[in-house]
Amino acid sequence: MGVATKPEILSPRTKRGGKMFDDENLDILSHVLDDFIKVPGLPIRFGLDGIMGAIPGIGDILGGIASCIIVVAAFVRGVSYGVLLRMLANLGIEVAVGAVPVLGDAFDIAWRANRRNYALLTGSLYAPRKYTIQSWLFLIMLCVVLMVLVLLPIFLTAWVATEAMRLFGVNLHLHSWL
Repeated sequence: MGVATKPEILSPRTKRGGKMFDDENLDILSHVLDDFIKVPGLPIRFGLDGIMGAIPGIGDILGGIASCIIVVAAFVRGVSYGVLLRMLANLGIEVAVGAVPVLGDAFDIAWRANRRNYALLTGSLYAPRKYTIQSWLFLIMLCVVLMVLVLLPIFLTAWVATEAMRLFGVNLHLHSWL
């Protein structure tokens, strides 16, 4: 017979925050930060986060700080650690890529980390297991992509160096160095 397992039930970590962290207020905050302004005649929407991101240097930092409110609310409301890490990854991606001039601002408007994080928060409260598994899979894939981005230049540099040495007639015998 199989062993019965108990589902993971996380209670809210604290009662502080009261109505400040309820769904309605967080939905409004994510809407104002990400998509409350519509460009007439185009399907493009942006919010205060996109506007602040256009300010060189400090804009993306201020947007990231404002976006942390949703992550803090998720923590207070008892969202699993996997989902919290995914929310932080969403913010990190938005702030890091958003720091690139012009293209970063366009990415910032398209990525909508606050709407993503609000959806993660509400979804994980009603289907915690599903969102926790999805979040861990996302984080694993993100780590794989980051490892490839770090290792690819190293391998390319080694390959170019090896080919350059071969082209110039330098004969390397790695086993003789040991």
